[in-house]
This record gives sequence, structure tokens and C-alpha cells, in this order.
Amino acid sequence: MKIFLAGKWVDKSKKIEVRNPYDNSVLDTVPKADGDDVGRALDFAERGAKVMAKLSGYERWKILRKAADMMAVRNEELGQVISKEEGKIIAEGRGEASRAVETMMGSAEEAKRIHGETVPLDGDPGGARKLGFTLRVPCGVVAAISPFNFPLNLVCHKVGPALAAGNSVIIKPATDTPLSALRLTEILLEAGLPPEGIQCITGPGGEIGDALVADRRVRKITFTGSREIGERICRTAGLKKVTMELGSNSPLIIMPDADLDRVTAAVVATGYGNAGQTCISTQRVLTSSKVYSDFLSALGPKVQALTTGNQLDEKTKVGPMVREGDAIRVEEWVREAVGGGARVIVGGARQGAIYAPTVVADVKPEMRISCDELFGPAVAVTPFNSIDEAIALANDTVYGLSAGIFTENLEWAMRFAREVESGNLHINWGPQWRADLMPYGGLKDSGFGKEGPRYAVEEMTELKMVVFHLNT
Repeated sequence: MKIFLAGKWVDKSKKIEVRNPYDNSVLDTVPKADGDDVGRALDFAERGAKVMAKLSGYERWKILRKAADMMAVRNEELGQVISKEEGKIIAEGRGEASRAVETMMGSAEEAKRIHGETVPLDGDPGGARKLGFTLRVPCGVVAAISPFNFPLNLVCHKVGPALAAGNSVIIKPATDTPLSALRLTEILLEAGLPPEGIQCITGPGGEIGDALVADRRVRKITFTGSREIGERICRTAGLKKVTMELGSNSPLIIMPDADLDRVTAAVVATGYGNAGQTCISTQRVLTSSKVYSDFLSALGPKVQALTTGNQLDEKTKVGPMVREGDAIRVEEWVREAVGGGARVIVGGARQGAIYAPTVVADVKPEMRISCDELFGPAVAVTPFNSIDEAIALANDTVYGLSAGIFTENLEWAMRFAREVESGNLHINWGPQWRADLMPYGGLKDSGFGKEGPRYAVEEMTELKMVVFHLNT
């Protein structure tokens, strides 16, 4: 595929190969953009911001709604692209494509709802005969830097609100998975988006991303990725609005009154989806010592039943990781935990980029498989003796994106909700759950700012205060 740069589809002699993680076959190539291309993109985006700002809310709604309708018609095609380039099973690819439609529809609706409010200035001693109100206006140029693990929906979470707010946007998709973002760009243009409103450029993150975030013409950066890259962006960005959706090692607390059948179903659903390559994937299962053995006995067979293989095979439940190197890293961390006294209950084997769904018991909190972000298909199980200990273990991390608890005790549930340091809290389900319209974002090193169309639009607009000084 070509990139969309400065209003044109552009090819370049230098290419990046996009490969299927399962068999390493080449799916397509994309141009390898460079710093000069970023400069052209920024020049064009600066003009594009003026074009987008002149569109009415209705016009923006119409474009985004048409794009959503087109995406719905092309759901199978988009699902296939997602699955092939990222490695998630085809059912998950279709699911992501459907979610992307909802994200774009939600963004379309928000284009109609951007409003200010009157401010009662006469409530101030010097406010007599003053009329005040606020306006929300577009930021201008938005740089959208997206991750590999949700190559369509997370792009929509950035692009949809940016366009709804009347900004121009430059997409920098993940190098491993650029095809979905380029397909989205095609669809938006076909839906009537002015060419000045969007660009999608591919290339090395260090060169392309750094050039984008450092430029003063970019007013807003929205980034999803690792904590390390997020910190680098923040140091480089300077005085800009920034939304950071970073890493996690999400805990799930199992209290002694939990329904273990429901718990094990949730761990399977939220710990191994997308081969564990989800920032809110269940990673740390903190289990009451009273039900520890029973939980492990119940969980093992369900995880063992998860079939691995070609992600396009309808029977496959867990596909490959995006790169073999990532599967090797998971393998090393599990081996390291076992060397420290942990036990592999199920799994622990690797074949190429496929790492078998794994349960590791007797994990100490200081082990990397627990204290760092694994981002792979393994869960670490650790016992505790009290709710106080469970909450302390849940909070003993630099991250705070999502957490879950299973209990029928209202007091325990409310303590969890109030005291666990996390942006998303789930009662009687695992941490890997998200409605695309909800405010989504983390605490601590998991980032700042919120996604979800309504909340992202607020992040992608500026608030102006207008005061009329009246004579009468």
C-alpha cells in the first residue's frame, strides 16, 4: 500500500515489509517515510487544520457517520486485515472491526455536541454588566501515534474524535501493523473527508514519531504504547496537549466467597485474548489462600483447552504473538519465575511466535512476570490472606490502568473500588473489559488523559472564554 501524504497517495523506493506473524509471509509493503516526509505532512496539516475548522458540526457528523456505515459493510475485509497483520484470531479481528464502527459512530455523534456554557460573571463583585460564555474550538494539528495490538479500533479512538472536533490529523501507525490504518484513511476519504484533514505515514518510530512530536505546529499528541516511549514523547513534546495510554500489569483479586466457575471463565476470557497482547489483560491473579488450590485445579483444564495455531483458522482460540522475539521474551520471563520457585501449571511451551497459554503458580510479587508488563499469554497466580494484603499487592506497582475483583461482599467491593489505584475497576469480571464510549485511561505510570469519543473530544479542543462588556 501507499501512504497518504500531503493530499496524495505516495510511494517510495524504500519499503517496509508487513508480515503475517504466524508464518512470517509478506502480506504487503508500505513506504518507509523519513524526516522530509514529516515536514511535508506538517506543512499540509497546518493548512488542513484551517479547512477542518471551517466545517460545521453537521458536516463532520455526516462524514464520520458515512465512514462508519462503509466500515460496517466492509467488516469482514477489515477483520481479515486486522487478523493477518496483527496475529489475533479471526473472531477477534471481526470483533475489533465491529468495535471500530461503534467508535466512529460515537465520534460522529460527538461532532454535534461540542458546546460551551454561560458563565455568571455578575456573581463577581466586578462583574456587573458583563456577559460571559465559553467556546470550544479545535486544537489544530493532532498527531495520532497508534500501537500494533488494536490496529484499527485504537486508530479510530484517536482519529474519530480528532476529526469530530474539527482538527486535522496525522496518523503514525505501528510499523508492524500499518495496513488497517491505511484502509481507514481510504474509507474516510471515500466518505467525503477533505484530503487536507488526514494523513497517514509509515516508517520507523524513532525517526517519524520523534519528528512529529517535537514540531511546534502539532498542538495535540495522542499516543498508545509502552511507558518508555511515552516518557520519551513527553520529554520531547514540549508545551503541547498530550494523552498517554501506556502499560499495565492488571491485577484480578479472587476473594474466598467468589464463584470459581465464573472466575475461571473470566480469567480465560481476559487473560489470553489477543495472545495476552492487551494492556488491560489479566496478568496478576491474586487469590485468597482459602480457595487457592481449588482455583488452580479449576483453571488448569480450561486454559489447557485453548487451542493455538493459525489465527485465520476458525477453530484457533489463541494465535501467534506479533513477533517471535516477544514470544521468546515471555518464555524467558516464565523460565526466570520457575527458577525463583514458581510452578508452571499449564503451558510453558513456545513454537515460533506462538506461546502456549500458560498458568504460573506461586509467583512472588517481585518476579518480572508479576511486577512488570508481560504483554503475553500467561497469568501469574499469587496467594494472599486478607483483603488488606490483596489491596496492598494490587497497588504494589508503578501501573494503574485496570483491575478486577470477584466477591459477593459489598464492603469488600467498595473497599476495592475506593482503594485500588487504577483508572478502570471491575466488580465480578476481569480487568480486560472496555465499552468504547466510556472514559478510559490510567493512573500512575499507566498514563493520563481519557479516551472514549466524548472525553477525547474534550482533550482535542481548546476552551475559550468570551466576555462582553456592556454599557447597560
